[in-house]
Amino acid sequence: MTTRVGVTGPDRGGAVAWELTRLALRRAGAIAVRITPTRPHTIDEVDALVIGGGADIDPEIYGEEPETIAAVIEGTTKSVRRHRTPALSLLLAPGIFMMRKIFERHTAVGHDLDRDALEMMLIDDALAREKPILGICRGAQLLNVCLGGSLHQDVGNFYVEKPQLRSVLPRKVVQIEPHSRLARVIGAAPCAVNALHHQAIDCGDLGRRVQVVAREENGVVQAIEVEGARFALGVQWHPEYIPQHRRQQALFEALVACAG
Repeated sequence: MTTRVGVTGPDRGGAVAWELTRLALRRAGAIAVRITPTRPHTIDEVDALVIGGGADIDPEIYGEEPETIAAVIEGTTKSVRRHRTPALSLLLAPGIFMMRKIFERHTAVGHDLDRDALEMMLIDDALAREKPILGICRGAQLLNVCLGGSLHQDVGNFYVEKPQLRSVLPRKVVQIEPHSRLARVIGAAPCAVNALHHQAIDCGDLGRRVQVVAREENGVVQAIEVEGARFALGVQWHPEYIPQHRRQQALFEALVACAG
């Protein structure tokens, strides 16, 4: 029987992320099932779960008041260390970028309370039933929040010496903990990833059993995993937007393999 993977998202927008995630899962041998607040599914209807990116999580869930988010500063060639970008990434990136601009806004205005509630229920149920979870960007953040952790609502404060880099290209390098599940999946060598977030997991207020397994140079959390879970991994980047990278596709393959 083919593995079915639930992929969460908003009711409006998110089309490009959905299609690219569905393609990545199909390449891994699974069928993707789209889940949104108006098209819900229970955890018993799927074998694994991808919690996708999108709108900010309501800060009241983790006990904070909304902050006024500072404008994101774009990275420049003068202030951001440049990393060599493979030619295939350069060829694919303009198309992915244009699709995102045409079909969706990456960060929705306000919060999606119905989506927050649906995804938190799915995460709780998946952990209870030991079904694999992959959290992407917002999904990684929600995994931490669901387990009692907190977030930095604006990571701009971390970028005092370097403006925050935002790019669909794999231009940011993260360091991976060598003995982590993430390292077993994609390798322990430094990994080039994209950067589309303005919030991040608060490493000083991690959820129960949550471990940080990847950081960027300035200490911002880039990946977490849940100790003792069958497979519960969250990455701050968007592997679905860089499918040409073997290490990124390996995340979806590991999720599907664990569900099988």
